[in-house]
Amino acid sequence: MESLGQILSGMASPQFRRRSEELAARLMSEPLVQQLRTSHPELGDEQLTIGMAKLYQYVKDNRSCSQCPGLDNCPNNFQGHFTKVTVEDIAGVPQLIERQVPCAKQLQHERESAIKSRIHSFYVDERVLTEGYDEAEILTKDGVRAPAVGQVFRYINETKNKGLMTRGLYLEGNFGTGKTFLMCYMLHELAKVGYSGVIVYMPEFVEDLKSMMQDNQKLKETVEMMKGTDLLIFDDIGAENLNPWTRDHVLGSILNYRMNRKPTFYTSNYSLNMLEKHLGFTSKDGEESHKGQRLMDRIAPFVDVVAVGGINKRGKV
Repeated sequence: MESLGQILSGMASPQFRRRSEELAARLMSEPLVQQLRTSHPELGDEQLTIGMAKLYQYVKDNRSCSQCPGLDNCPNNFQGHFTKVTVEDIAGVPQLIERQVPCAKQLQHERESAIKSRIHSFYVDERVLTEGYDEAEILTKDGVRAPAVGQVFRYINETKNKGLMTRGLYLEGNFGTGKTFLMCYMLHELAKVGYSGVIVYMPEFVEDLKSMMQDNQKLKETVEMMKGTDLLIFDDIGAENLNPWTRDHVLGSILNYRMNRKPTFYTSNYSLNMLEKHLGFTSKDGEESHKGQRLMDRIAPFVDVVAVGGINKRGKV
């Protein structure tokens, strides 16, 4: 291995100096550097020589970005960022200033991560929440469903323009007509402008609550999240096997807090009248219509009904 003295001696050799001069000349002939010099004629050779390392990184990053292999394979020193060189006057002397700037792909990744962080899913496939959406395709995919799609779109636009409302939507319709999909689309669109959201698949949530009864802290955190989120969706309500404790102490508590505060949304195969009958019956206590009505008093007055028609799209490409 060479000693430090040998390395320093090599750096002082004529060959090393000649090689350095060749590299510097090649760098100065780069179009990016030429453009910088044309835009800033005040830059002298001394400033350019001092800033040689910055110029090299500037050119290197630009070359990498022009053949971008994707964010995950970004070869730049700071992933998803590129070196940008500007000229600033410091104490009367022009100086090269180097900054790391996020690229378009990095900015898109940050936007998508921010959206994802605002949405929490309980037992709903998160791919539905993160996939890309095409408004035109949603509108035209099923003409029978178009009126419902238009109503959801209007709700989204009104919220964006006027702010969070206290009324939600109740999407009713047959299996596979896209009710959950429309609610996930709404969550995604409103998360883009800063709103938080929770979507809960009711049949599995009700089953999971049985185990939460033994974990008070988890139960409290879950209920508080559902109370406090901007947008709460109970997906497939009416398909769950209710028990009195879930209906009266969990759902009742959440809905009692949210009414007149924040909007709650529902998807169901039941009409509101049918849902009331469902909520008024539990396998443990049987028929308790007054308790079903009590819960419906926290649902029906605070939603607009959206009838979602169309064909069953499940299992179809």
